[in-house]
Amino acid sequence: MAIGLTEEHEALAASVRGFAERNITSRTVRDADTGFWPALAAQGLPGLHLPEGAGGQGFGLLEQAVAVEELGRALAPGPYTPTVLASAILHAAGAEKLLQGLADGSRKAAVGLSGSLDVDGSTVSGTVQPVLGAPLADLFLLPAGDRWVVLERDDVTPGPLESLDITRPVGSVTVDGVAVADERFLSEVDAHAFAVVLLGAEACGVAGRALDDAVGYAKLREQFGRPIGQFQGVKHKCARMLIAVERARAAVWDAARALDEPEEQRAYAVGVAATLAADAAVLCAEGNIQVHGGIGYTYEHDAHLLYRRALTLRALLGRASKHRADVAALAVAGVRRPMSVELAEDAEPLREEIRARVAELAAMEPLEQRAAMADGGWVTPHLPEPWGRGAGPLEQVVVQQELKAAGVRPVPLMIAAWVVPSLVQYGTPEQQERFLPPTLRGETVWCQLFSEPGAGSDLAGLRTRAERAEGGWTITGQKIWTSLARDAHWGICIARTSPDRPKHDGITYFLVDMSSPGIDIRPLRECTGDAVFNEVFLDGVFVPDDLVVGPVDAGWRVARNTLANERVGLTSTFQLGGDLPKLLDLAAELGLDGDPVVRDGLGRLACDEHAFALLGLRATLKQLSGTDPGATANVRKLVAMEHGQQVTEFGFTLLGEGGALTGGWNEPLRARWTRYLLASRAMTIGGGTTEVNLNVIGERILGLPRDP
Repeated sequence: MAIGLTEEHEALAASVRGFAERNITSRTVRDADTGFWPALAAQGLPGLHLPEGAGGQGFGLLEQAVAVEELGRALAPGPYTPTVLASAILHAAGAEKLLQGLADGSRKAAVGLSGSLDVDGSTVSGTVQPVLGAPLADLFLLPAGDRWVVLERDDVTPGPLESLDITRPVGSVTVDGVAVADERFLSEVDAHAFAVVLLGAEACGVAGRALDDAVGYAKLREQFGRPIGQFQGVKHKCARMLIAVERARAAVWDAARALDEPEEQRAYAVGVAATLAADAAVLCAEGNIQVHGGIGYTYEHDAHLLYRRALTLRALLGRASKHRADVAALAVAGVRRPMSVELAEDAEPLREEIRARVAELAAMEPLEQRAAMADGGWVTPHLPEPWGRGAGPLEQVVVQQELKAAGVRPVPLMIAAWVVPSLVQYGTPEQQERFLPPTLRGETVWCQLFSEPGAGSDLAGLRTRAERAEGGWTITGQKIWTSLARDAHWGICIARTSPDRPKHDGITYFLVDMSSPGIDIRPLRECTGDAVFNEVFLDGVFVPDDLVVGPVDAGWRVARNTLANERVGLTSTFQLGGDLPKLLDLAAELGLDGDPVVRDGLGRLACDEHAFALLGLRATLKQLSGTDPGATANVRKLVAMEHGQQVTEFGFTLLGEGGALTGGWNEPLRARWTRYLLASRAMTIGGGTTEVNLNVIGERILGLPRDP
């Protein structure tokens, strides 16, 4: 994903990227050559976010962020970002008369983000530095006490400063007793919020470019007889860079849409974006240098230019610790950003129809309601009729919203949520009729007989075998980590039916009656002392031919369908440790929620929580707009699982000597936290380990070479 979500955003980004590729070369960047500015202005981009009455294109700041991200990718030199930042602030402050020349590019601007001029009545004096783009500006927007003042070039004395970013100048701006008219003082405008959105968008562009450069080099550079992108260390570094980019883009997008919202909501979104965006640019720029090795450290290579731009943006946006503290204060006060999907007005007829049907469901008795939901496709609305409603993304969202609003809870399918899609796609009509209705009514409980002691993430390495018998197959082997095995009526099982075929071939997908002779279920005690998982031993368990799903020896294809549904499900439901609300309660209970060091940790974790929630929301919105949600499932799964562990580990550190004790799940919060910590170790293992998922991101999403 880029910052934008819609097809229109994608087209805009492609247009700006095309312009940059034609007009902003590596030499242009190194020479800080702004000769492309007239052509850029002719495209109407400086006024993209301004109303037509002010000479702009009539779009919004989100569209401008899309353009800024692409120009950040190109390391565009010159005054573009400070100019559009100044015009966005002036427009928000209602100072339309001061916008003259900014929309058409005939005038350029600079904005000071730190320090302050002294104000004596209507007279301002002092020096503000560093000011991005000051040597190039015609108009200056500078902090003046608790307000902002707009000055012309004749009012100020710009001074040169040695800029870390050699592609774009910064400078000092000195004002010596200048009398300023009242209309040039701006108040009640959150200028820093606009800076976070636009400088953050540029940081996303820098991060994305650094990632692409690193991946491109890793595909081509060979060491030890193979491309370095094949090495897991390089692959994981690039995958981590992608995760940082996606989190940053989501946060900047949310900050852009929050600018017109109430103060607390705006502050929360802006604080998260300020924390994540510039740090992502720095992380990716550092990673790019590391992947390139010695050549990336040279002055002749462009990698250091990305690094300099990233560091400069982070410096201009201010210390991340302050932004984390701001987010923590809001989180402690109970502020959260809603993740609801707002649908267009043309969805209302569909909503009214679904609301009426849901009201009928809500009026039913529980058993009658379950049967009606199963028969009507309400349990899995995305699946084709009769098992679902054949609902597209829009209808799925409306169904979910209306069921929640009416207090109607679909049957908790658990493992069956991964089984049902596979039966719908690969099962015979007889299998579907036999198993799907009772499953969708919640009458049939399933377990998954996939993992083995020697085949966890490497599932295709399984050794359980199925041999031909009269009328079916006999299965022999051992399965492990099987949730619900003691409660399940049926299990989905994969076993090797042709051991002489290649690893991913010769596997068949079976439906196993868990009451069959030859099945031995043994509880498996975890490190918490509880026994959620089980070992399942199969000793000549007979499965008739009519319980084979899909073709014999083609079970890997069916299993992958199940695993894909598992990973999507785990993205939003798998949580064994603590979460942020529990952590905030724990900090308050211990009297530590005001401690500055604790606040810093709370702020970091609140940003993390918000980022992975945004990834899910953005994926939904992209589907609604008809565009590809991209890497979200794998990225969000990783971010969410690691977040859960980090929250739990942080909470444990707050316990002090109390961490030497443990308590049951039903005991007070403080006593439970050690148990949360023990349980959380499973979070980055279940559903595919972190390391395997990083490989998946590196290979399938970034296109890095696969391991032999």
